[in-house]
Amino acid sequence: MPNNRRDWLRQATLLSAAGFVGLQSRPASAARDPRWDEATTKGLKWLSRTQSSRGQWNTQVYPTAMAALAGTALIGSGSTTTQGPYAKEIARAADFLISKSRDNGLIGDPQTDSRYTYGHGFAMLFLSQVLGEEGLLDRRQEIVDVLTKAVVFSGNAQTAAGGWGYVSAKDGSDFDEGSTTITQVQGLRGCRNAGIPVTAKIIDRAKEYIYGCKNPDGGISYSSRQKGTSRPAITAAALAALYNAGDYDGEHVPEMLDYSKQTLHDISDGARSFGHWNYTYLYYSQVVYRQGDELWAPFRDRLYARIISQQRPDGYWDGQIHPVYVTACNLIMMQLDRSYLPIYQR
Repeated sequence: MPNNRRDWLRQATLLSAAGFVGLQSRPASAARDPRWDEATTKGLKWLSRTQSSRGQWNTQVYPTAMAALAGTALIGSGSTTTQGPYAKEIARAADFLISKSRDNGLIGDPQTDSRYTYGHGFAMLFLSQVLGEEGLLDRRQEIVDVLTKAVVFSGNAQTAAGGWGYVSAKDGSDFDEGSTTITQVQGLRGCRNAGIPVTAKIIDRAKEYIYGCKNPDGGISYSSRQKGTSRPAITAAALAALYNAGDYDGEHVPEMLDYSKQTLHDISDGARSFGHWNYTYLYYSQVVYRQGDELWAPFRDRLYARIISQQRPDGYWDGQIHPVYVTACNLIMMQLDRSYLPIYQR
C-alpha cells in the first residue's frame, strides 16, 4: 500500500486509467467489505457523470449546497483538485463555488436560495478541505480570499443567541435553528484548520448556543426559541460540531452522546429522524466513528449494509430533497474510515 496520500493518488490515477473500478483505500483497523467499495465507486462515477461543465450539479434546489456536498464526497475518495481520478470534477466544483462568492463574503445567491446559509456553510467546509492539497497557486489564493471573506460573513450573520438561521441574522429577524448552526460551525472549523483566521469568540458563542438548547434528557432543541422537544438529528449534528471544535469531554457532551446512542444507534426508520434520515446519519456516523473501532465497526457494518441495499442500478441513491444530496451524504458516510477528509479524521 502507498505510504502517503500523494503516493496513493498517483497509484489511484494509474489504476483508474487502466480501468480498475474499485478505489484503493488506506488500511482500516476493521476490514472493509468489497461490496462497500464497489457501491462507493458506482456512486462516485454517477456524481462525475452528472456534473455540468460549469462545475455544478443541475438541481432546482440548493445549487451551492449540492455542489459543495457532492464535491466533498468526491474528496472523500482521496482525490484533490490536481491529483486522483476525480481531480477534474473537484477542481470544477471549487471553481463554481469560488464564482458564487459575493462582495460581502456570502458563498451563494440570496436571490434564488431562501436558505442560503446551508450552501455557505457546506461551501466553506468543501473549500477548506481542498485548500491544503491545492497545487495551483492562483486557485489557492482565490480559495484563501474567498474563505477569509466567508468567515467574516458568518461572524456577521450570527444571531444574538450565538446560532445561525436559514439566512443571516439581519435578513432573518435574528432567528436561529440547529441544523444551519451546525453547517456554520463545521465550515468555520474547517477554515480554521486550513489556516484561515477565525476568532475564538464566534466558535465559543456557537458552543454556548448548543449548550443552551440542551434539554434535561440530553437532546438538543430545534431552536433557542423553541426549547423543550429534543431532536435526535440535531443532537447528533451538534455533537459532531462540538468534536470538530475540540470539545470531546465537555460537561454536556456525555449526556448528548447517551441521548444520541439511545435514539439513533439501532438505525431505525422511525420519527426520530423527522424524515431526514440521510442528514441524521451523516452526522451520527461521524460521532460514532470518533468513538473508536469497538463501537464504530459493528455500527458501520449495519449502516453500510442498509445504504448499499438502497442504491439504484445507475449508482445513485434517491430520497428527500434530491438524488445528488442523498448520494453525496451516503458517499461521505461510506468513506469516513478512509480518512481522506481532514475534518472527519480522528
